Amino acid sequence: MHQEKQEAQDGRILTYEDYNIRVSSQPNVYGEKFVLRLLKKNSNIKNIFELGFPGTEENLRKSIQKKNSITIIAAPTGEGKTTTLYSIMDYLNSPEINITTIEDPVEIRIPGLNQIEIDEHKSSFSSALRNVLRQDPDIILVGEIRDTETGEIAIQAGQTGHYVLSTIHTIDSVEVITRLRKMGLSNYDISSTLATAISQRLVRKICPKCKQERKFNEEEKKIITAIGDKYNIKFDLNGKTYDTPGCKHCNNTGYYDRIGIFEVLNLSDEIKEAVMNEKSSLEIRKIALEQGYEPLVIDGIRKIINGYTTLEELNKRLLIF
Repeated sequence: MHQEKQEAQDGRILTYEDYNIRVSSQPNVYGEKFVLRLLKKNSNIKNIFELGFPGTEENLRKSIQKKNSITIIAAPTGEGKTTTLYSIMDYLNSPEINITTIEDPVEIRIPGLNQIEIDEHKSSFSSALRNVLRQDPDIILVGEIRDTETGEIAIQAGQTGHYVLSTIHTIDSVEVITRLRKMGLSNYDISSTLATAISQRLVRKICPKCKQERKFNEEEKKIITAIGDKYNIKFDLNGKTYDTPGCKHCNNTGYYDRIGIFEVLNLSDEIKEAVMNEKSSLEIRKIALEQGYEPLVIDGIRKIINGYTTLEELNKRLLIF
């Protein structure tokens, strides 16, 4: 990073053995604001179900073991998209499969993968992706679909026999379709190639050292029941939840570590037809709900009932009340 430049910059600190530190600077009226992201080097990749992915292994295979298609993970910045991608890569990785990744930067090195790091001065996602297609890959990971050109090449890769995994910045899995449309991709390309859209958020987990068991109160039952009624789902609220007073272990926050909440949209023939017919995201969501699609809030409530997090924490992430 350049000390003399008063403009927004990105950089890295590589001084420490255990961590990389991503640095982002932004000038403001008081000087400069810095945000630092800690990335643990060589950390063990968690199993996708340890991250909180819902359902069974059969559900997972239905969503990610494909050919001639694209799976896109959607979330705002800092919600764990890359971690989920690495877990999926680790799940799919085997000696007979040629997996190539294009990343900016390569955050975790995985044995058996061909990992390419983008140099912003020499290449872009789109140019690197063109070169990768000549390397006979079975699976391609594109760190992020940022522009029309990258989106078009990723779609072409999916249409020509490859399985492509990528991320995009949207609020939920249905809006992935809208975002791709706004990038200028045709409804035909989206419907023929997009197989699965996964959206996620990170919520803090209840501290195991200081949690205090209690019953759901009437206000909590009212909020959760109203959400369940909206999506025709009955929740068993006769179990327990927890207060989180805080302790030394969790730095008096009441929470320790994080877990993902997910929603998975598998594009059925009916949804693909709706995309082809230029239906709105509201109409597509209605079809998806009729076919068993469950939004983020449903997985979040299940994680509350299973004792992973609290209603207050879920509301901070999703503003449900």
